[in-house]
Amino acid sequence: MTSGQSRGRWSGVPLEDRQARRREELIDAGTELLGGEGGPALTVRAVCRRASLTERYFYESFGERDEFVRAVYDAVCTRAMAALVTATTPREAVERFVALMVDDPIRGRVLLLAPEVEPVLTRSGAEWMPNFIDLLQRKLTTITDPVVGHMAATSLIGGLTALFTAYLDGRLAATREQFIDFCVDTIMSRVDVPDRIRPVPGTREGAITGND
Repeated sequence: MTSGQSRGRWSGVPLEDRQARRREELIDAGTELLGGEGGPALTVRAVCRRASLTERYFYESFGERDEFVRAVYDAVCTRAMAALVTATTPREAVERFVALMVDDPIRGRVLLLAPEVEPVLTRSGAEWMPNFIDLLQRKLTTITDPVVGHMAATSLIGGLTALFTAYLDGRLAATREQFIDFCVDTIMSRVDVPDRIRPVPGTREGAITGND
């Protein structure tokens, strides 16, 4: 990029907004690379080339590559949460998530597949998981017992994560409509589980035993 092109690119953009704009462009480029169909191909040089920015601008916002990878992952998770937080029914939630993560599989691969090959994202995934569990528990279940509700939401997140991962990875032959219907049915099968676990004679109320 020539200096003239650079000046033209930021012409009219207030100085305080330029760094934020450049950071956003780098995140977008990182999302495309981290979620690429052939697997992550993310280097600082590749990101800058994709964003048409120099490495100086990369280090303006990020200290090193791993910090950037976490920022890309956080941006995708934040967008997923935003899409789900206003959903009022299981079907609406599933359809929004499919539109965001399957119809544009780049984001889906960042969220679900990249942590399998990017060690730096192992902790990030673990940190985000409780947020998705809490959201599911609050929004999509009618279970009033918090312990049972948390178990139901946790089991749902695990199952749905496996389903979406397999679908993105091409291991499920279902159509889009079949996939959505199955995910909705999976959620509905858990939202009405009994609020309380029936006590087993000789145990404390609500205890779970190996005979259940």
